[in-house]
Amino acid sequence: MLITVSRSGGFAGVDKVRKIDTSARRDAAEWEGLAHRVLPPVADGFHYRITIDGQVLDLAETGLTGDQRQLIRAVLGEEA
Repeated sequence: MLITVSRSGGFAGVDKVRKIDTSARRDAAEWEGLAHRVLPPVADGFHYRITIDGQVLDLAETGLTGDQRQLIRAVLGEEA
């Protein structure tokens, strides 16, 4: 399993990306278990990417705030 985590922003604006390949690790089962636990529980749920003036939000349907849901529906032309 290949796990990639990226971080951006912050005061210094330093981006960081790190990849972990679990295939050759002795603790692979622990890494893979953790990775599966952080994935959204709804496999068929929608995922959204909202870009506002260059800022990007990647969101799963299950974790949307009311304002995010309202913006998505308005932009996509769906009933609230």
